[in-house]
Amino acid sequence: MTKKYTNQLVHESSPYLLQHAHNPVNWQTWSEAALTEAKNSNKLIIISIGYSACHWCHVMEHESFEDEGVAEIMNQHYINIKVDREERPDLDQVYMKAVQVMTGSGGWPMNIVALPDGRPVWGGTYFKKEHWKNALTKIQRLFKEDPNQLLDYAERLVKGLKQIDLIPAPKDATKIDSSVLHEAVEKWRFNFDHTNGGSKGAPKFMMPNNLSFLFRYAYQQNDKELMEYVKLSLDKITYGGIYDHVGGGFSRYSVDERWHIPHFEKMLYDNAQLISLYSKAYAHTGNIWYKEVVEQSLNFIKDEFTDTTGAFYSAWDADSLDENKNLEEGAYFVWQRKQLETLLQEEFPLFQEYYNINRLGNWEHENYVLLRTTSDKEFALRFNLDEEELREKKQSWLKILKQERQKRPKPGLDDKSLTSWNAMMITGYIDAYKALGEIKYLESALKNAEFIISQQLQENGTLFHSYKNGKSNINGFLEDYAFCIEAFIGIYQATFNEKWLHLAKQLSETSIANFYNEETNLFYFTAKNDEALITRSVEVTDNVIPASNSVMANNLFMLGNYFGDTSFLQIAENMLKTVSHQIIDFPIGYSNWMNLILNYTEDFYEVVVTGTKAEAMRKQFSENYIPNALIAGSDKVSSFPLLQDRVVDGEQFVYLCTEGKCQLPSENMEDIIKQIKHSD
Repeated sequence: MTKKYTNQLVHESSPYLLQHAHNPVNWQTWSEAALTEAKNSNKLIIISIGYSACHWCHVMEHESFEDEGVAEIMNQHYINIKVDREERPDLDQVYMKAVQVMTGSGGWPMNIVALPDGRPVWGGTYFKKEHWKNALTKIQRLFKEDPNQLLDYAERLVKGLKQIDLIPAPKDATKIDSSVLHEAVEKWRFNFDHTNGGSKGAPKFMMPNNLSFLFRYAYQQNDKELMEYVKLSLDKITYGGIYDHVGGGFSRYSVDERWHIPHFEKMLYDNAQLISLYSKAYAHTGNIWYKEVVEQSLNFIKDEFTDTTGAFYSAWDADSLDENKNLEEGAYFVWQRKQLETLLQEEFPLFQEYYNINRLGNWEHENYVLLRTTSDKEFALRFNLDEEELREKKQSWLKILKQERQKRPKPGLDDKSLTSWNAMMITGYIDAYKALGEIKYLESALKNAEFIISQQLQENGTLFHSYKNGKSNINGFLEDYAFCIEAFIGIYQATFNEKWLHLAKQLSETSIANFYNEETNLFYFTAKNDEALITRSVEVTDNVIPASNSVMANNLFMLGNYFGDTSFLQIAENMLKTVSHQIIDFPIGYSNWMNLILNYTEDFYEVVVTGTKAEAMRKQFSENYIPNALIAGSDKVSSFPLLQDRVVDGEQFVYLCTEGKCQLPSENMEDIIKQIKHSD
């Protein structure tokens, strides 16, 4: 007789949850009903957290969650809850901290056993089937025979977790001092990989926010050695296989220290941030390769990650079907030598040299991942080619490979749209528009911003977090507000449409009302009216994505200066002072906070342009790398604070101000740019 299961995930829209919808496990989603059932039946809870592009999540599903013997143990003794970490980053944060405390490390898949009230008592990441079965059996027996042992442990653990999230405001007056920056950067240098770029060791994550700060710091401090390290990192990342030379875009991380072999999943948030970073790098250096990277990556986003509504999808899976119809990591991306020889024919020898179809570029099973080792200038000189001729050859090679690759089954697509990640992609498009001047990039940014306003912004001024199949759900988290505010500020700077600054201000006021804790000077990750978890997390440490608090602090600094709002400026300053004592101990985790310190310790400018040439002067300003200034402007009279009494009919003016002092207005933007750059 066939066993009957009650897997509730078939009703969900999340691609990750749907991947598990036909497991023999009685999966539920996180809900009040599931927690009530656990309490009423006095059953332990299994909380299993992952995401659609997670390779080891798929492995554990196949080994354990698809196995009827494993499912029988889980269904008989536990309430089983599946969580998409991207839909519920609040749950992911809370239980990740618990796993890190219990085991010393974390990752995905993340699997926790919790008491009926949700307090964790055991957990880890990937477990082999027998280990998983044995552990669940032993924990269930302990809960039945000596529950107090688990209750006591849970109480101590939760108490410890609450202490971790407790970040007290400094009692003494704290001065924002540049010495913190210099000491932190000097300590950070010991972790630099001066051969391959990035941080020493493997695996290697790109950490775009870290590189963005170091780029700015090197620029403003005129630190040539540091700037060379950042450029080396930018080059090596894009020369490696972690960058998709055929289709554009970046994978999540490299398993080796040379950036050669990626973990092949592609995430929207990585690509959004890296497009911003390489756009800024192009604006400063004029390196044509950085421009190519931006253009190729945005083509990938347009072709593979963009919905007809303008919304952006979340991820591509690491796995795809190989020629034998088996799921294989990287199958979509790798090449065999014979394939390349057949496709490229007489061009293959040069292609082979350029992309290292040799022992260096070989991965496994005779599969090659394209790998560059030199710049186009060096390669062209070596083979007696003109650089433009080489670029044309490259375009021809990659067009052939792209057409061939499109015949393969594509990786699985996570087609939900997350507000925070969409907003990051808006910023990527805006930074590309400013650096490259392509109007289509601005149009894509505006289309997505209107999508957020129409679908994700509710009538009461709050945001939704997730969107799929025409349905918006899950209340927004701090990250949604922080990245939307940042994106809307960016749109204003690219258009001078004041609508976007007012929206940014409104979202900031909503954030302060719903997330801000005046006692700690920081924002909670969840709104005060959302469901209570075992602890309410506060995100302050920058990682592959900058912390929502650091983004919010930078936003409030900008908006405070735009609107002359001293309350915004005070909150931003208090936030920075609260975390400043932690920066030197762990500089790699506070790069976005250090970006804000530069605004306080170095000259920060307000540039205001008025008159019929305002747009032309905005463009002239934007195509330069100027990280220490905000820009405002209008071609008509405006009541906006920075523009009041500055618009004169028939006149073109540029105003330059810093620390409350303004120069006499100028008519020449080029002179203003030179003044700002020479002061750095």
